[in-house]
Amino acid sequence: MNDKNNFKPYIPAEKITPEITVTSIIVGVFLAIVFGAANAYLGLRVGMTVSASVPAAVISMGIIRVALRRDSILENNIVQTIGSAGESVAAGAIFTLPALFLWAAEGKADKPQILELTLIALIGGLLGVFFMIPLRNALIVKEHGILPYPEGTACAEVLMAGEKSGASASTVFAGMGLAALYKFIIDGLKVVSGEISLRVKGFAGEIGTQIYPAVLSVGYICGPRISSYMFAGGVLSWLVLIPILVLFGENAVIYPATVSIAEVYNNGGAGAIWSNYIRYIGAGTLAAGGIISLIKSMPLIVKTFTGAIKGISGKTSNDSVRTQQDIGFKTVLITIVVLTLAVWLIPAIPVGIFGAGIIVIFGFFFAAVSSRMVGLVGGSNNPVSGMAIATLLVSSLILKISGNSGITGMISAISIGSVICIVSAISGDTSQDLKTGFILGATPQKQQIGEIIGVVFASLAIGGTLYLLDNAWGFGSEELGAPQATLMKLITEGVMEGNLPWGLVFCGVFIAVVVELVGVPVLPFAIGTYLPVHLNACIMIGGLIRLAVERAKGNRDRRKKAVNNGILFCSGMIAGEGIAGIILAVFALLGIESLFDMSDRVPDLISDVGGILLLLVTVLSVFIFIFRRNRNENREE
Repeated sequence: MNDKNNFKPYIPAEKITPEITVTSIIVGVFLAIVFGAANAYLGLRVGMTVSASVPAAVISMGIIRVALRRDSILENNIVQTIGSAGESVAAGAIFTLPALFLWAAEGKADKPQILELTLIALIGGLLGVFFMIPLRNALIVKEHGILPYPEGTACAEVLMAGEKSGASASTVFAGMGLAALYKFIIDGLKVVSGEISLRVKGFAGEIGTQIYPAVLSVGYICGPRISSYMFAGGVLSWLVLIPILVLFGENAVIYPATVSIAEVYNNGGAGAIWSNYIRYIGAGTLAAGGIISLIKSMPLIVKTFTGAIKGISGKTSNDSVRTQQDIGFKTVLITIVVLTLAVWLIPAIPVGIFGAGIIVIFGFFFAAVSSRMVGLVGGSNNPVSGMAIATLLVSSLILKISGNSGITGMISAISIGSVICIVSAISGDTSQDLKTGFILGATPQKQQIGEIIGVVFASLAIGGTLYLLDNAWGFGSEELGAPQATLMKLITEGVMEGNLPWGLVFCGVFIAVVVELVGVPVLPFAIGTYLPVHLNACIMIGGLIRLAVERAKGNRDRRKKAVNNGILFCSGMIAGEGIAGIILAVFALLGIESLFDMSDRVPDLISDVGGILLLLVTVLSVFIFIFRRNRNENREE
């Protein structure tokens, strides 16, 4: 990487090319809504989301460069900037806001209104963007060559590569189409099983795998190491802890269950043991993992925050150089004040003056932290959940001490945590996008406007998406476990009501400590302990596919291209399954899903065999598209 003093962007500062256009806004908004909905669905299923920047850039080039025959790399950059904002709003929202639906389902509170959800997402998203604007000069410009911002740099490389004949876009669209078809076969027609399980007589543990392409794709994108950590957590929960509980607990009655462990197991199998006990152990592991990650990052956090404060300058908006023009500092400051007052005064957001103060202090702090973290380790490793947990603990304690307890206090705490979570997610995304723009020679001010546009439209869509998914399947169900939001709910209740099974939670906490001591990354392992093993196993299959591609024959450059082609194809599969899931949710809401349901015509054995075959077809599809694309590229060379 060139030193920042000698760095020359791809498009020189003196050259003016189209950036924000009607076309870029329309395409960008469409992608923001699509990737926002797809990532909301994915995150509620597996507790993780994936970056939308690269696939959004590829699709943008497929539409603007190939279909419309327009040639402006900065216009494509605006599309991916707007489009990726949808994924980040969804990531922050689904980690926390479904807790409000879970309390409504328990009869503790009314269902949140769409307006409330929209305003929380909108204010969190806008604060994330505006907090990041004065930090750009310190983190993106002054530390160029120090902070690599991996996703932002990769996105710039993809855009500069020019996408030969739209081949990369076709790879993404192929993945979207195949995954949508497979999803419809599994959950629409229901002619094959979406999950395969293996049990051994006399042993209470259970192993198996899901069949879904999006889950497999998460494993491919995360890679074999992260996938193996998650799978190891699942193995511990389902093949060690569950059998131990059944074997030694037998006649014990442990809260939250009201009957003996043996009766719980006899009535519901390993899944019932997981639901009643293991998920609390997993919650302890996940909470401790998030806090440990945050503590380990504290030296970096302090350095980042102090450095960012020193680097803030209000003069960048007046610079005559196009590539140094930000939205004016006064505008930023006034907007932040207005948004803070809105948090306090708007009745639809159940947050008082204490909550507004917490949001501003924690929000700016975590915006700087999030930007620095994604600059070093990438967006996938940004400890957003750890920041949300820390915020929830502090806000819940402050609210409880101030007398705002009970369900009212819990809703306020989740609302505060939601805004902070979205702030952290959006500031990380904005940083990656601004890094892409810095390399390409984009106008920062126009990118920041693009981020605002993406946040606005993604926020307008997220409330309806959450309502749709909840009405179709319900959060906390087998289809939509909402693991992160359930964890946030448990933490808030634990502080406010003290009703957590603390013995189980502390078992999870010390599992996290042991894992950290032996040098295993604790967060992916913790997520694995919390999620069903079937889901972790499918993620592991995706990781093994990535491992096979990385070790395939050929030179290093060709293997790297093959891996990247797989990432594009799997990104498309995630988007395709997410879109199909939203469509099926609409069918369920309209009551017409039974028109497609053929499950009663297919014997269970045939359904299970069909599931295995479909999984094999999915794996083969990934390999075929990766290596066929690679052969075509090699011929072109």
